[in-house]
Amino acid sequence: MRRTAAGAPGATAAAPVPPTAAAGAEAPTPPPAAAPADPAPRALRTEFPFQLPRGYVDDAGTAHRDGVMRLSTARDELVPLRDVRVQENPAYLSVVLLGRVITRLGTLPMVHDGIVESLFASDLAFLQDFYRQINAEGHTRAAVDCPHCSEPFEVELGGSRLGES
Repeated sequence: MRRTAAGAPGATAAAPVPPTAAAGAEAPTPPPAAAPADPAPRALRTEFPFQLPRGYVDDAGTAHRDGVMRLSTARDELVPLRDVRVQENPAYLSVVLLGRVITRLGTLPMVHDGIVESLFASDLAFLQDFYRQINAEGHTRAAVDCPHCSEPFEVELGGSRLGES
């Protein structure tokens, strides 16, 4: 009578052998690993901070440079077209439009087209360019991870000041 390894003195019990392996068949190939799921989509960013090159100077002499602009809606672009000032002078469109989408400028309680028309020309040009970046072309920031420590941060791909590229 033959002894098996399990019955041999001092031997440890062997793990059971799957039937397919015992029959000489190849082991089944595991299904390919699923691709890692995309990271959770980021929420749509609708407000963008900016800093004016010179700043709006109020009646007290305070310069207001830090502000926030929101994404424009179709209404923001259509309503100014009914404005008499815009109908008489189409160049005034950007002043009225910026007055609608700038939500904060320094410590001013409210931003409107009267504030925008009092800006320095360089600040108006900056805001027009910024408006185009965030509405027509998309913002120029990209989310990246540090290659050394894996911490996420944003980088500016385009110039954030007039004259930069």
